[in-house]
Amino acid sequence: MRLNPVLEGLSTYPFVRLREAIAARAGPVIDFGAGEPREETPAFIRRALAAAVEAEPVAGYPAAEGLPETREAVAAWVGRRFGAALDPAREVVPTLGSKEAIFSLAQVVGRRGDAVAMTVPGYPVPERGALFAGLEPVALPLTEEGGWLPDLGAVPWDRLAILWVNTPHNPTGVVASLDFLAEAAERCRAAGAVLASDEAYSELWFAGDPPVSALQLEDRRGVIAFNTLSKRSSMPGYRCGFAAGDRELIAALKRYRPNVGTAPPAFVQRAGIAAWGDEEHVRETRERYRAKREIVLPALVHLGLRPAGGDASFFVWLAVEGGDDEAFATGLLAEHGIVVAPGSYLGAPGYVRAALVPTLEECRRAAAIIDSRAAPR
Repeated sequence: MRLNPVLEGLSTYPFVRLREAIAARAGPVIDFGAGEPREETPAFIRRALAAAVEAEPVAGYPAAEGLPETREAVAAWVGRRFGAALDPAREVVPTLGSKEAIFSLAQVVGRRGDAVAMTVPGYPVPERGALFAGLEPVALPLTEEGGWLPDLGAVPWDRLAILWVNTPHNPTGVVASLDFLAEAAERCRAAGAVLASDEAYSELWFAGDPPVSALQLEDRRGVIAFNTLSKRSSMPGYRCGFAAGDRELIAALKRYRPNVGTAPPAFVQRAGIAAWGDEEHVRETRERYRAKREIVLPALVHLGLRPAGGDASFFVWLAVEGGDDEAFATGLLAEHGIVVAPGSYLGAPGYVRAALVPTLEECRRAAAIIDSRAAPR
């Protein structure tokens, strides 16, 4: 069998290695490693899904451009949340979560040999999407000294197809300013490239003003933003998100997407409409993550870690004393049954990431285990 050489050349997806380490341990674990939300999906959303299934006994293939009501609900939410006016017919397309849309953007934008720039540490999907599309991934190293923001001077502008930003950032929790996004967008337009903004964690912040969106830019030419209900509304299994922005780019996505069949089912979109229309459950979710953060962060500091990131997303990003993040994570799992992700898995040795996805009770238990066994500092 002749497999795609890109697939053969890929390293193991980082969190597969983490799952293997957990499986090898005898005894229970409290898992702060992988960033999969484990909050209960609100009941009103589940009811909306069930009602939509019952209302459609014959379920046809979903249209690639999505339901008009879904596009309208997304545009209305963007207007309320960010004060940005979107044309639901021309500037929004529903997606199957955000991962597939982020992966496939390089299938739509760019030509063989063009560069796709993405931040490291960061979400690995833009890089893998570029590789499968035959484009060249270019890493933009992020540093604590640089505020975990990319150096726009290091971007290969002369051959760039896509510049990826992620705000709030996974794994550091840092939020980009609107001024930074405006400069990045302007430089992308000058280079004939696209600014792609992954905003999956936009509704989880715990200090200061709410995170901004690239959709707030006055000039959205060459700009596209991705968001999802996975984190905002605790709906990771529903696979319901959107891409929005530049009209020409959204039109290109609508031409591409029928070829791969990644439109959310109509009943999922109707559950999404209910979710986009409600903010009370989002506030409650944010407060639960805040409570978890206030329990877990001091406990990890008690172990000798130093907070090194921002105050958004459901991740806590910490520096490891001595710099050996894999040894720290391995020891924490072996000694305490607590899982964190080594920063080296994400491209940033010397740091660890804790995802605040266990239950509140599990967070309390983890903190108690750490506090009872950690040496006083």
